[in-house]
Amino acid sequence: MNFLGISDFGLFCAAVLLLNATPGPDTAYIVGRSIAQGRAAGIMSALGISVGCCVHALASALGLSAILAASSAAFLVIKLAGGAYLIYLGIRMLMVKPAADTGADGASAAALRDNRAPATIFWQAMITNVLNPKVILFFLAFIPQFVQGDSSQKTIAFLVLGLAFAAISMCWNSGTALLAGTLARRAGRSPHVRLWLERGVGAAFVALGAKLMLTKN
Repeated sequence: MNFLGISDFGLFCAAVLLLNATPGPDTAYIVGRSIAQGRAAGIMSALGISVGCCVHALASALGLSAILAASSAAFLVIKLAGGAYLIYLGIRMLMVKPAADTGADGASAAALRDNRAPATIFWQAMITNVLNPKVILFFLAFIPQFVQGDSSQKTIAFLVLGLAFAAISMCWNSGTALLAGTLARRAGRSPHVRLWLERGVGAAFVALGAKLMLTKN
């Protein structure tokens, strides 16, 4: 990888694995989706978060993340937007009604189906990752450590490392989603249990969003 201006690629991959093994907001999001909505939802969430990481890598390579981090006003807007979006998703999950409580028009059931649609889950996960200011700062602080300072291909190096980060994260997070979804499936075969699992995850999303909005850094 030296010809691309990347140093210690093996160490980079090992560090990414260790970082993914450390629970964080993305892991909590994937586990929450897997518990509440099954393994497929967890895997789609993992895919969305990985694509979000690619967006961060591209932004870092183009210097957009550095500009954003340097602007306190823009950084605050991103932080508030990310927290508000998580709270919005959590409230939607809290408001899900049992099948027996849906109206004749099936409005509640339709909302639940839409919430569980793979494309919807993918976009929701990607947006939560893209709007997380801590991920912006992480990419700015972490990836440059593995880019050679005298390289003439820094942009390519950023992109390659970002894609590697996303690929490793996808593998790890998919395994996490499968495990959490399988355990939840065995524990929550009852529709009522799954309903309360989903509401519990919704409450966790609201708490994560509030924490993100209130965190000073």
